[in-house]
Amino acid sequence: MQKFYPEPEVSPAEVASRVDAPGERAAIDPGTPSADPAGSVVRDLDESLAGAGRVRIDAPELRGSLNPIGARIDDIELKTHRQTVEEDSGPIRLYAPSGTAGQKFAQFGWVGEGVALPDGDTVWQLVDGDELTQATPVTLGWDNGEGLSFTLKYEIDEHYMFTVEQSVENSGEGSVALRPYAVVNRTSANASDDLFNVHSGPIGAFDAEVDFGWDYDDIVEEGTVNNEGATNWVGFTDVYWMSALIPENDREATSAFRSLGNERYRADLYYEPMTLAAGEAVTHTTQLYAGAKESAVLDQYQDQGVAKFGNAIDWGWFGFIAWPMWQVLIFLFGVVGNFGVAIICLTFIIRLLLFPIAQKQFASMAQMRAVQPKMKALQERYKEDKPKLQQEMAKMYKEEKVNPLAGCLPIFLQIPIFFALYKVLMLAIEMRHEPFFLWLKDLSAPDPATILNLFGLLDFTPTGFLGIGILAVLLGFTMWLQFKLNPAAMDPMQQQIFMIMPWVLMFVMAPFAAGLLLYWITSNILTLAQQKYLYSKHPQLRAQAEKDATEKAKAAEREKSEETDKA
Repeated sequence: MQKFYPEPEVSPAEVASRVDAPGERAAIDPGTPSADPAGSVVRDLDESLAGAGRVRIDAPELRGSLNPIGARIDDIELKTHRQTVEEDSGPIRLYAPSGTAGQKFAQFGWVGEGVALPDGDTVWQLVDGDELTQATPVTLGWDNGEGLSFTLKYEIDEHYMFTVEQSVENSGEGSVALRPYAVVNRTSANASDDLFNVHSGPIGAFDAEVDFGWDYDDIVEEGTVNNEGATNWVGFTDVYWMSALIPENDREATSAFRSLGNERYRADLYYEPMTLAAGEAVTHTTQLYAGAKESAVLDQYQDQGVAKFGNAIDWGWFGFIAWPMWQVLIFLFGVVGNFGVAIICLTFIIRLLLFPIAQKQFASMAQMRAVQPKMKALQERYKEDKPKLQQEMAKMYKEEKVNPLAGCLPIFLQIPIFFALYKVLMLAIEMRHEPFFLWLKDLSAPDPATILNLFGLLDFTPTGFLGIGILAVLLGFTMWLQFKLNPAAMDPMQQQIFMIMPWVLMFVMAPFAAGLLLYWITSNILTLAQQKYLYSKHPQLRAQAEKDATEKAKAAEREKSEETDKA
């Protein structure tokens, strides 16, 4: 039950009570957050963002600010994604300053021995630019007073990619040993749930292979996880959002995940140590992706050289179906302008592609119906000799050219298609808050018009499988009709199971995305239409279906009569 119906998300007040002061510094430490030393007080977000000297960020798809203390990117809101389906709900806050309830930030720096280096408490000076935009970079600088000058130049593109140049110049007399690094620090208190089919937590690509294997609990247990192989990118992901550090292509980099205690974690990216001689200057360029996991945007960066970046969306085992299906869905949306209509069109396409197989299924059912008398005769003759019965039935199938498994093929084919669409609806942020018609304002969320809230008249939403909505009822009804018209022979127990199953699935599917139910309902309706057409091509099946219905009605009438006589 926890997997499919997790507990409600923790409230901001509860989050605030669980975020404590930082623990001891790790090997690569960008400085400790400025939380209360006792760990009992969490900084207010508005007060944290009101600090002096912040440099404004204003890009096409995000806005926020740079914190001169620690030179952190710790204030990001996504302009194109809002918190809820309500248009006035405000933008998604992706980054928040250290010590706040939802802290998440990125920082760039150096470590070394015997030399003064900038840390989390260093106040950087604005060297160039006054606002970070797509057209105007910003440069921060700091001098250690011992011959080392450090600069951080920030750029941002039209989407969610920051480019940060870490430069250091040695104007002193001796050489120094330094190691550049970058980190993403976050709390898991506001992270998405990590389910068996949707990953949320540490993520990265190592030797061009994306690793979804670690979750937050694993990191707590291990303390520090050093990632094996060359790091292509590393960070943290939620269902819809991701932060990832990307090193320069021509520089070897390694990475690690660390647990800092109190639900705080860090992804570290660090380059090889270097020796900076007197009069020498060195620059390392690191990119930071901080934004929505939009498929087209991730693929664009992958085309630009970020290895396997499009695979940050975990399409799962059926990714070879899910990704093409998503591309078709995007195309259909571009044509019809509504994702609900696009899902219906996609269902038509899938059913059309499977129609030849459905024809074979019905032909196989007709053949099985034709050999039923022979099969019953064999079962009666060899009822005491099961091995012989199996041999004779196999011989009969061969002589009659009947494949008893042919009718199962469409079911097996639709299983990966169904799960692929399920993954698309769960993972594709482009589906988030996309409306259909009437009461369906978000196809990626459950149907809000449920029986318990009088189909939307009462202002509350039941949780879990109790939220039986209009779509769930339609799903159960259309599936019941589909099973009712099924001409396949079955014993009374099977008949009862198949008559109950639609209503069980109505409860099971009620909490799932409305778009998924819309697909299933459309598929059921098309299946009913397909059955009607194929019955006309195989009249023996229609005749048997009518015969079964008549016999069932007579049996029910007899049972009712017997109960009346007993009474």
